Amino acid sequence: MSAEKRIRRALLSVTDKTGLVEFARALADYGVELVSTGGTARTLREAGLGVQDISELTGFPEMLDGRVKTLHPRVHGGLLYIRGNEEHEAAVAAHDIAPIDMVVVNLYAFEKTASQPGVAFGHLIENIDIGGPSMVRSAAKNFQDVAVVTRVSDYPALIEELKNHHGALSRETRWRLARQAFSLTAAYDSAIANTLDQIAARGAEAPAPDAAAAPDLAAFPSTLRINLPLAQALRYGENPHQRAALYADGSGLGIAGANQLQGKELSFNNLVDLEACWELAGEFDEPMVAIIKHTNPCGAATGATILDAYQKALACDPVSAFGSVIGINREVDGAAAEEIAKLFVEAIAAPAFTAEARERFAAKKNLRLVEVHSAPPRPVVKHVSGGLLLQDADTARITESELKVVTWRPPTAEEMRSLLFAWRVCKHVKSNAIVYVRDGQTVGIGAGQMSRVDAARFGAQKAVLPLQGTVAASDAFFPFPDGLEAVASAGATAVIQPGGSVKDQDVIAAADKLGMAMVFTGIRHFRH
Repeated sequence: MSAEKRIRRALLSVTDKTGLVEFARALADYGVELVSTGGTARTLREAGLGVQDISELTGFPEMLDGRVKTLHPRVHGGLLYIRGNEEHEAAVAAHDIAPIDMVVVNLYAFEKTASQPGVAFGHLIENIDIGGPSMVRSAAKNFQDVAVVTRVSDYPALIEELKNHHGALSRETRWRLARQAFSLTAAYDSAIANTLDQIAARGAEAPAPDAAAAPDLAAFPSTLRINLPLAQALRYGENPHQRAALYADGSGLGIAGANQLQGKELSFNNLVDLEACWELAGEFDEPMVAIIKHTNPCGAATGATILDAYQKALACDPVSAFGSVIGINREVDGAAAEEIAKLFVEAIAAPAFTAEARERFAAKKNLRLVEVHSAPPRPVVKHVSGGLLLQDADTARITESELKVVTWRPPTAEEMRSLLFAWRVCKHVKSNAIVYVRDGQTVGIGAGQMSRVDAARFGAQKAVLPLQGTVAASDAFFPFPDGLEAVASAGATAVIQPGGSVKDQDVIAAADKLGMAMVFTGIRHFRH
């Protein structure tokens, strides 16, 4: 510990009062004078702690519905003056400004307010904190003399340090707290700017006070601001010579917020593959299992149970499934776990695991089990040299009524069910993509080929189950009949594709000649 500073006066003003009383009591035990505002002061008094109102410190009442209470020279002067600086010491003495050695602040919950459906614009604006960020910045700038506490999670460690050092905190601790504080205000300002940018993009620079201010997710901000705290450092990136880290939004949702129940530390590649399998599994309402290898499905199926779906998914390509990552959209039970445990798997993502499943998987010490709760769709960000690309998430769905039958023969009811399943799976296969399906089960998957004909042939070559009587999905249109003919020669009897090629009529004529049913979706699902 070095350059310790004794805490003699602390200003507390928090929205989240978790742990507040315990922390304030620890400060009081070391003779720290407590100064506070509004509801925070009331909470401390109700706990039996002595506290000075901010208005007593400033000699000025809280006013304008609480908008002005800490914006005062006796607050910011007490935070910002450099102890031991003769000019500063003379100035604060002349104006009777007392030192403030610690600020305990967390901010109005702007993001929580902004996320509420139909929140009124006026209410949103009122939840922009002004005094809090100002105090946080003042205290953090003068960290040599002042400690700024912005995280409830820091309270226990600070209490322990105060206990071990007789009410003092080290320079190292104050420096760490200051960095956290500036990260907080940066993220807070970004959240405000992004939200207001989205509102302005709808064409209303100043909505009426009671107007709904829910962000228009179709409009992109004029400036892209990304502020995510470090969740964990990873051992390495895609390859051992690359460094990597995970940043999370703190929601506890999605893969970044998953709860790892067992197994080795998740790797960069594990996380990327888990995202791919979780997205695919989440496309379906019925029990579904997606087996992923290098972000592409090597097997996907629905079933009456998770065990049934897993067995069907595995049957598609049991060789590639070795060392895979699996996504499951239901709680994993003991019967499914018993079967899955027979295969070497890197990681499994599911919303829950029964006690029997966890007991069965416990013997596989390196297997990562992660509990995941779905996150709302977010825009997709990709890096290019010199900048970033931003696009909406691909959430498009197609129903049977939206399909256009273009051949003389319409699909049978069984073919139609398989076509809709194939289309959802194909969306998650790298372009160019062809997926062969039968009755809720992938049979062959051709992924990431430069030629659509090669994708059709490769998917057929990979098949270990019979292809005769399958249906096929293509993520983009067939530019020529040759791709369709390759699908037909493999044994498919019906095809789903976007349509839109200048050669559509030639492709339709080829399908009619082959006796195939074909439907157009009108949308494509490129995945690069």
